[in-house]
Amino acid sequence: MVSGKQDVKTPRVGVVGVGHIGKNHARLYAEIARTQFTAIYDTDRAVAEQRAAEFGVKAVASLDEFAEMVDAASIATPTNTHFEIARDLLTRAKHLLVEKPIADDTARASELAELAASRGLVLQVGHVERFNPVLSALEKRLTNPRFIEAHRLSPYPNRSTDIGVVLDLMIHDLEIILHLVRSPVQAVDAVGVPVLSRGEDIANARIRFENGCVANITSSRISPEQMRKIRVFQEDVYLSLDYQNQSGEMYQRTPEGLKREAVEIEPGEPLKRELAAFIECAATGRTPKVSGFQAAAALELAVDITRRINSVSRD
Repeated sequence: MVSGKQDVKTPRVGVVGVGHIGKNHARLYAEIARTQFTAIYDTDRAVAEQRAAEFGVKAVASLDEFAEMVDAASIATPTNTHFEIARDLLTRAKHLLVEKPIADDTARASELAELAASRGLVLQVGHVERFNPVLSALEKRLTNPRFIEAHRLSPYPNRSTDIGVVLDLMIHDLEIILHLVRSPVQAVDAVGVPVLSRGEDIANARIRFENGCVANITSSRISPEQMRKIRVFQEDVYLSLDYQNQSGEMYQRTPEGLKREAVEIEPGEPLKRELAAFIECAATGRTPKVSGFQAAAALELAVDITRRINSVSRD
């Protein structure tokens, strides 16, 4: 557990970066109870003013002014800016939710996690799928996963193209799988190719863990369809779950044969759950579901996969 230095019953919260992702943070902070949504900062002043008018908050002119108005903040800027902004705000004793990936390299990710821990501050990272009710349903039925298969496909986003698909999309599944398996990685094989970007746009990774579990993960941002699915195979049972449609099925061996049943899932907006959980952590000092250290571990694996893809491409 952490004990934030500015814990308050109703934290003042703001958003840094109100583009595609940040505007949704702003929209939801305006809706969440027990939150004082106070400030928006974006280097594009016109965008900041537009969002501020829309949600009834102040658009500030600098990060210094922003820091004076908040106890907690979302950082939803390009990945290569996360470290500098997060370090600045952590040194000012602000609780943070940093969009994934936490940083653009593992050393910087670890530095942020250590800095937050040393100052008793909440550092939550935006692996939003951990707040999808589908994952909660899976966790309730999880015993000893032996094989995991994940697919995450989307059309070309025209955003986040400063990073490849592994850091953009696959990292969601990497963080989830590390959380589910809870065993050191033994071996990794990976392939990927660029199509519309400088980095890879489609990738596949096969990960073997020391406990024998194997995960096969495919991510693409050049698909004509959207898909976010995971299948988990355990002894005598497997689960097939759809993050996007918040639905699932379970197949279980019984004396009468293979039994199929729907998995009951209570629908909910994952991002709203994530932001509400962040506010709760900022108010109480509770450890977030996805901490800086967990996000750094997922980033380390994603960087390793990216490195392997690049080494194959050079060969």
